[in-house]
Amino acid sequence: MSAIKFKTLDVRPNLARGEEPFPLIRERVDALKAGEGVIVIAPFMPAPLIEMLKSEGFQSTVEHRHDGAWTVNFWRETDQP
Repeated sequence: MSAIKFKTLDVRPNLARGEEPFPLIRERVDALKAGEGVIVIAPFMPAPLIEMLKSEGFQSTVEHRHDGAWTVNFWRETDQP
């Protein structure tokens, strides 16, 4: 299996402007192809997002960064090339 290619989506600026980032995250997740993933950077651990995407078959890893932000990697395990 080849390495997953991740694209980063930092939602901190959206939240700072009072914007709901979920539609942007959903758009990115829905556009993922096999072998692709998305990294979401947020000022808090997005537990509801993690649970929702887990129920849709996504794997995730979570990291609490030194700057206080949270980084969550989302991808789907697949046997397809």
